[in-house]
Amino acid sequence: MKIVSKVGNDNVATVYIADLGEGRLVEFVESVQPPISREKKWVLIVSTLFGCPVGCRICDAGNDYQGKLSAEEMFAQIEFLVRSRFSDGVVPVERFKIQFARMGEPAFNPAVLDVLDQLPERYLVPGLMPSVSTVAPLGADRFFEQLLTIKRSRYPRGRFQLQFSIHSTDRQTRDWLIPVKKWDLPKIAEYGETFFEQGDRKITLNFALARNIPVEPKVLSDIFDPAKFLVKITPINPTFRTNQNNLVSYIDPYRVGQDSDELLENLRRAGYDVLLSIGEVEENKIGSNCGQFVTRYLKATEKVQNAYTYQVQSVG
Repeated sequence: MKIVSKVGNDNVATVYIADLGEGRLVEFVESVQPPISREKKWVLIVSTLFGCPVGCRICDAGNDYQGKLSAEEMFAQIEFLVRSRFSDGVVPVERFKIQFARMGEPAFNPAVLDVLDQLPERYLVPGLMPSVSTVAPLGADRFFEQLLTIKRSRYPRGRFQLQFSIHSTDRQTRDWLIPVKKWDLPKIAEYGETFFEQGDRKITLNFALARNIPVEPKVLSDIFDPAKFLVKITPINPTFRTNQNNLVSYIDPYRVGQDSDELLENLRRAGYDVLLSIGEVEENKIGSNCGQFVTRYLKATEKVQNAYTYQVQSVG
């Protein structure tokens, strides 16, 4: 793996672009959450596919799919970031989160399971917390069966985070936002009922929410048990795809005091823990936030407001 460029701010986040041969480029990210120090919380976001065949309406990393990364190609991303900070491979971080969420739907790549199975033996990390974010594509049942087995054996008692990207409770709207065949909401709930065990973290139902996109608390509460699922509401980050699809974020990342929003209150009344997750807006300018893809920016002639404003630096 050869690092060809990077962009970012060491106090917030850095995106690395690497060449894995034959013109296959991959992006991965390290980030912190100010004012929390890197010793308290450190997040790595790795890619699982070269491009993504899903093509979500909010994501710049979709399309131009060129196949799956091997387990060692995923480990190469992690290894580079770990050794850059901790040369001996010992990561003395209280919360060391590795998200399989930069580029690619992880359930399309069985090698993700190999990485998850081997991670605890590769690094001495008491605070290791893997995180898998998925749209739950149809036909990936075997992946999710094995994921359950690995979670139980390797990451019991709250040491694993599972997130389903839902984005809307309306079936047709969800199909438009996530244009791939996928589990319906009852199927996700059925799997979650099996996945969740005493001591686990609640399973996250994520809504990167745009204005005028239906989210009905009653629909959720009829399907998902609030004792086992929580709801996360995030902004739609500024991307080329959101511009093309005329999607405007329901949550304004520059505005504080949105915890009293009517939708959030209705979800809480339905019994859910509700997380309003607004990250550092500086990450939008870096291009490190979810849905952003620096490689797409480098090929573009147009601009995205409040995004991709940092200069990309060549490496080597």
